[in-house]
Amino acid sequence: MRNRHHQKEMLPEYDFSNGVRGKYAKRFVAGTNLIALAPDVAKFFHDSDSVNEMLRVVAKILQQSKKHAA
Repeated sequence: MRNRHHQKEMLPEYDFSNGVRGKYAKRFVAGTNLIALAPDVAKFFHDSDSVNEMLRVVAKILQQSKKHAA
């Protein structure tokens, strides 16, 4: 049933016959800061917010250790 719905949305004026797959992929990757986590690391984080929270904690610890070392 879902395919029928999508077929109705594809109008005749949509012509992808000259499209190039991945044409902008490199540009997209260069402009993002997405990072893939290793599976063993990812199992500890439920979402991007939890990853960011942990990275902020680590960054704060690193900043404090740099201050004490100086």
